[in-house]
Amino acid sequence: MLRNITSSAKGFNLKAVNGSFTRAARLQSTSSPHNLESGSSDGSKAEDASATFLADKRDVNRINQSFEDKNLRATWLTALAERKRQLAQGKVIDSYSYNTPQKPVIQDKTRAESFSYLVLPFKEDPWLTDFYASAAGRMRMGQIFQDLDALAGRIAYRHVSPAMPIIVTASVDRIYMVKRVDDIQNKNFILSGSVIWTGRSSMEIVIKASATDKDVKKDLKEEDIKEEDVFLTANFTFVARNPETHKSFPVNRLLPISEKEWIDFRRAESHNAAKKLAATKETLSKKPPTAEESQIIHNMYLESKNLESLQSMPKNIGFMKDTVTNSTSFMQPQYRNRHSYMIFGGYLMRQTFELAYCNAAAFSHAFPRFVSLDSTTFRAPVPVGSVLYMKSTVVYTEHIHEAEVRSKEAFKEHQQEFGGLLNFDTTPANKLTNDPDDFLNRPGTLIQVKVDTSVRALNDEKTTPSGSFIYSYFVPRDATQEGESDPGYCSVIPETYSEMIEFIEGRRRAQATARYGEQIKSQAL
Repeated sequence: MLRNITSSAKGFNLKAVNGSFTRAARLQSTSSPHNLESGSSDGSKAEDASATFLADKRDVNRINQSFEDKNLRATWLTALAERKRQLAQGKVIDSYSYNTPQKPVIQDKTRAESFSYLVLPFKEDPWLTDFYASAAGRMRMGQIFQDLDALAGRIAYRHVSPAMPIIVTASVDRIYMVKRVDDIQNKNFILSGSVIWTGRSSMEIVIKASATDKDVKKDLKEEDIKEEDVFLTANFTFVARNPETHKSFPVNRLLPISEKEWIDFRRAESHNAAKKLAATKETLSKKPPTAEESQIIHNMYLESKNLESLQSMPKNIGFMKDTVTNSTSFMQPQYRNRHSYMIFGGYLMRQTFELAYCNAAAFSHAFPRFVSLDSTTFRAPVPVGSVLYMKSTVVYTEHIHEAEVRSKEAFKEHQQEFGGLLNFDTTPANKLTNDPDDFLNRPGTLIQVKVDTSVRALNDEKTTPSGSFIYSYFVPRDATQEGESDPGYCSVIPETYSEMIEFIEGRRRAQATARYGEQIKSQAL
């Protein structure tokens, strides 16, 4: 069944075909001066801000696209009126549309039954490309994060069907850039994924983003996605809840039917067990640093004291406390999730990503490249009408340099280049590669930014932590374009013990991400 969904704002078309979505933005000429066009050469028809109105409409369509099929969408005014009516009766509802779940009848489902995909035809649609382009002419990753989370939600609902529980994003285990993609205008992008593991009420979903210069065939299957085209992988964990009792809701079992599916299932099972173990026994809040980490902390303390005595800081070196950047936003209903009363997780990812990107760019004086989003847990939902506070901090930096300067003897000759921080020359988690498509094929700095979020209701003075997002970026040491100045290496310096613990935790995350990257790349061989 083919269903076209067209917004009234300049022909933004959305096609749903057997669980897939293809988006095409078509901007057509019109004689109406009230129908604004992005890129119009006629001043009477063009808006002042290039894509403000259209961008907002596209955001809303992208977020809401996955629940059009069953007429589950409600306007905010309708949902708000229903909530007020329920409150008058002493009831609190979590979802406008998903409030009467069918009695769970657990069945076996295959990966193919949850497989879904989204096509972004950049090669064929320059205005769609314009919507996803960053200031540096690359992919604007915050937009992709929204698509990833929306697609993951659709995959989850396809797996639990025909039941209709409330499904929410519990965590983003990792989003990792396998390789860089620069010429997005010459590629068609495909986001595709499926459920790879299930627990009693939870599901792990893997989505891969691939880029191809060929036309995309209709009715894609998982086996049609070529590993050599994949540039990004994303792992999500979703949980199901009963909207009436607010307790966990059992989901359908996953039945792997091939060797690869069994391998993925067991790997996800092992990962979940390791994640639980690390959360209970290996965190620095419960276990002291290792001997090696304690030595690093002592070295950092000595170096921070040396820097305090300087009249001016060396170039590209900053204290951790000075990297803090804050942002506050009021949560409007246009970015609500399918349940109407809470903010869409992908929108929160976009907001935190862009704040972290601002921080990394200001810190490094260059355009950073996104490398990974490390494990992120959504601790508390963010209601529509609440205030969201975001605090961004550079918590870790790592210098990736040529092999010949890794020894201390050779490194002394490059102290000025590295900012003179010999005591910070810990063994890097990442190494230089020879792969031309890899981020790390040139010397530079890995910058890790942590964004802590909290939410506050308007009628409450207390803020509630809602989650922490850890983003890693890479900035080349040398300029990548003619006319640019060399960014050089940059270093963040912790001073207090709590800041040093943040640095050590960042180092552990960098090591874990490096191991994950090696695993992903070895699987593709």
